[in-house]
Amino acid sequence: MSSQVRLRLLPSARCLFDEPVQVKVAGLRSRQVVTVRTRSRDERGVLFTSGATYRADERGEIHLDKDPSLSGSYIGVEPMGLLWSLRADTLHKRFQLNNSLNPHMVKFSVHEEEEGRMLAEVTNERFLIGEGVSRVPVREGNIRGVLFTPPGDGPFPAVLDLYVLGGGLSEKRASLLATRGFVVLTVVAHGYDDMPKNIREVHLDYFEEAIKFLKKQVKVGSQGVGVLSLSKTGDVALSIASYLPDVKAVVWINGCCANTVLPLYYKKSQILPPLMFDISKMIPTESGAGMGKYVMHDPRAEENKATLVPIEQAMARFLFVAAEDDLNWDSKAHMDVMVERLKHHGRKNFESLSYPGAGHYLEPPYGPYCPSSFHAVVGMRVLWGGEPRSHAAAEVHLWKKIQEFFRTHLSCGAEQRKAKL
Repeated sequence: MSSQVRLRLLPSARCLFDEPVQVKVAGLRSRQVVTVRTRSRDERGVLFTSGATYRADERGEIHLDKDPSLSGSYIGVEPMGLLWSLRADTLHKRFQLNNSLNPHMVKFSVHEEEEGRMLAEVTNERFLIGEGVSRVPVREGNIRGVLFTPPGDGPFPAVLDLYVLGGGLSEKRASLLATRGFVVLTVVAHGYDDMPKNIREVHLDYFEEAIKFLKKQVKVGSQGVGVLSLSKTGDVALSIASYLPDVKAVVWINGCCANTVLPLYYKKSQILPPLMFDISKMIPTESGAGMGKYVMHDPRAEENKATLVPIEQAMARFLFVAAEDDLNWDSKAHMDVMVERLKHHGRKNFESLSYPGAGHYLEPPYGPYCPSSFHAVVGMRVLWGGEPRSHAAAEVHLWKKIQEFFRTHLSCGAEQRKAKL
């Protein structure tokens, strides 16, 4: 490595996963062309890499927040492009970082354009959990999950996070949200992780139990709880708000307007049948992944209307979020159905966001964009959709919006906390 070349990450090489860093290179020759690379391994040991070519200015410096990439994983000015463009060498690999105790370790390096000799290197430690945030695994009653609590006395608003990957639990979103000042319980979406995995039905009783557990936490100050969802758990969140009390705010991200795949039960009675899918409508592509945007049956068809979640009876506020290039299913169409339904019933308890160019998996920002991976429900590789740059920008905007939405609609008062002491 060259002792003259300096690669810096500002304000620090240690930061939270959802925080941007400024990447700066100094000590190069005037107008020198170099390649800046990143590499990282996920929890499974899969290697992800990215790289972009830059030309130094007259002073021999490169600032990624103002200088354009000339070629590589992206082109143009993209301050965090080296992170969201991280990609595995093999197709259909999703970056797995689900345990909040494991930081996202990213090596940034600068290389000569021709020989590729490394000139400088620095490691970025991107933490999923902030200092002082407590992480407590929960196995109480039927609840299986992890509780995250911010430092300090509170009171804090409470959020139930429904985020699963292929049936497993992801802590990333919950731990980051707790770092931002929320008490968050993330649970295995169908519960009972110590029972057989062939879940044939979903029970609202499980989520009712989780909400009661969350509400009784000493630092919780909100009278009701928020529910944060994504994909299949979107319709679960709608049902929770429609049938259970104590839910004040729901964020629905790229879900369905109907109860999907599994029948929904409450108090041992079925309350919603499942909307099913036709796998023959999966469109094959040259990449080997299928496009499943239109495999779900139409929930508006007369024979399927019983699967629609009666969201008009919910007292909660809704934030509907749809990615217009979602190739998993037609999230935008599902959102339009819900908006039309609420308007028809004279309800104004919602707001909606639509992101052109974004794909299915909208997550906390600055993680590797995933165009395709294995889908556990359909048992094959599928396309998730999205144009990487637009998708990354949507994640930055949405993450701030989620926090603002919950803070606005989950009121906190010291009297709530006193009542529990």
